[in-house]
Amino acid sequence: MKTMLLRPLAAKKSKKHSIQAIIALLFVVLIIGASIYAFVYLKHDPTLTDLRGRLQGASALHPFGTDHLGRDVLTRLLLGGGQTLGYSLLALGAALLIGIPFGLIAGYKRGWIDKLFMRIADGFLAFPDTIVAIVLSGLLGAGIGNLVLAIVIVKWVSYARLVRSTVLSESQKDYIRIARTNGLSDARIMTKHLLPHIAGHVLVLASLDLGKIILLISSLSYIGLGAQPPTPEWGAMLNDSRPYFQSRPELMVYPGLAIVVVVLFANMLGDYLRDRFDVKKEVQP
Repeated sequence: MKTMLLRPLAAKKSKKHSIQAIIALLFVVLIIGASIYAFVYLKHDPTLTDLRGRLQGASALHPFGTDHLGRDVLTRLLLGGGQTLGYSLLALGAALLIGIPFGLIAGYKRGWIDKLFMRIADGFLAFPDTIVAIVLSGLLGAGIGNLVLAIVIVKWVSYARLVRSTVLSESQKDYIRIARTNGLSDARIMTKHLLPHIAGHVLVLASLDLGKIILLISSLSYIGLGAQPPTPEWGAMLNDSRPYFQSRPELMVYPGLAIVVVVLFANMLGDYLRDRFDVKKEVQP
């Protein structure tokens, strides 16, 4: 009886999360599409300064007004979304490409490879991600490319650890023993049998990490370690607008609100995938 009562609640919850996931995906597509539109069609140059038209309010020509250098805020906001989201996805993809193979090999082969990986992982996990990213960005030098590289160096470890732990568990099961008995190579076993089992876990962690990476890129750009002027990027736009907060607060509100909304929708997508793949115990946000 208890199970029968819980089924409608589970179905209702699943439907709610499905709607949230669809909305989140549509919003991400909208951000990318708007950035492409701004890059191709909008007539305002995001880096062209016009001091005579600086700090203008909303108008037909400039729907969101202009910034302290007379640049169109809407154009820079749309292109900044492409920069922030694009570089976040780039960093996330690179971390996956490094972490998944490393975790597969360490978990399956074990031995000295696994021991070496664990020592490396312990070194990275001894400090918070943000602190390590700031230190690496400072050592590599200011710039969005160096910031992405620093994030990749920080983030690949968490994916490798997740893959390793899953492989250690799966490799003890009967179907892996049967595959070895049948003469399948290690590479074949890892790609055909183990990789599909870790895909759901990795996808959930990646979706939950996307919002964190967006915040990391925006915050480090805000303090000058990421995107450099005149590149439009939400964190850099916040920093540029800071001296004019009292006279034109909307210049900070627009990029700040954009960051909050994008991170919110990324977390909604992550929550849906976590429930969809039922990996609440294995993957922590």
